[in-house]
Amino acid sequence: MVAVRVVTWNVNSVKQRMPRFLPWLDQRQPDVVCLQETKVPDDVFGELLDGALAERGYEAAVYGEARWNGVAILSRVGLDDVVLGVEGAPGFPDPEARAVAATCGGVRIHCLYVPNGREPDSDHYRYKLAWLAALKEVVAAGPADAIVCGDMNIAPTDADVFDPAAYAGQTHVTAPEREALAALQSLGLRDVVRDRWPDERVFTYWDYRAGMFPKDLGMRIDLVLASAPVAGRVKAAWVDRFARKGAGPSDHAPLIVDLDEAPDGDIGPVVPPPSAPSVKQGKHRLPQA
Repeated sequence: MVAVRVVTWNVNSVKQRMPRFLPWLDQRQPDVVCLQETKVPDDVFGELLDGALAERGYEAAVYGEARWNGVAILSRVGLDDVVLGVEGAPGFPDPEARAVAATCGGVRIHCLYVPNGREPDSDHYRYKLAWLAALKEVVAAGPADAIVCGDMNIAPTDADVFDPAAYAGQTHVTAPEREALAALQSLGLRDVVRDRWPDERVFTYWDYRAGMFPKDLGMRIDLVLASAPVAGRVKAAWVDRFARKGAGPSDHAPLIVDLDEAPDGDIGPVVPPPSAPSVKQGKHRLPQA
């Protein structure tokens, strides 16, 4: 087995993140990077990054579209059997660039940007649930060594949002969404962050508005789910909160998982930890509410 650092990160436009992305790549030295919301067509992604990635030893599997969505896997431990999209998944109405899979270092890796759902019981919400059902079938038919990761747009439990009452009537926390995620996990996939940090406050997304990040009013919706053979190799799992700080960040932070070796030690769950205290429940509203 080769020690591998796997990262998932919703960059919310790779073009906008360029001033930060390559320095971050050089600092963290991931072996596999799963990106979501690249928001550029494949040719533009190549113009922006192909040369710099090749210099650093990465191959890239890219599935993008102009303005919205877009996913990519970058790997320096092999990139084989690339599949774009999810077989059998619906479109809205056309297929969207929301999934890419490849085998990297002997592990089948699925990089996902799950549909948002927009509003409960909307057409987009039903699309989200159907898309997840199709994903489950694809993962079930795959190999034993697998990682399913990305922006899942679902907080697994109430512990994964800063205030459950603030999300009443919103997507990401409804029972059908959580049941769809649980059905995917029923294939034997482990939530490696919660396995390692069962009782800690861990968020990966903070709205840009209303000072949500410095107040640590966030959600944990970016996940790494690993099959048992891969989960057993995890030596560290942590949120790189430093990448959410400063000028021009994404509204998501990278989630880093180390297999077999942990170059930075078993740190976490959030680095650096937030200074804001936990909030009183039932006292907040979302910026969009």
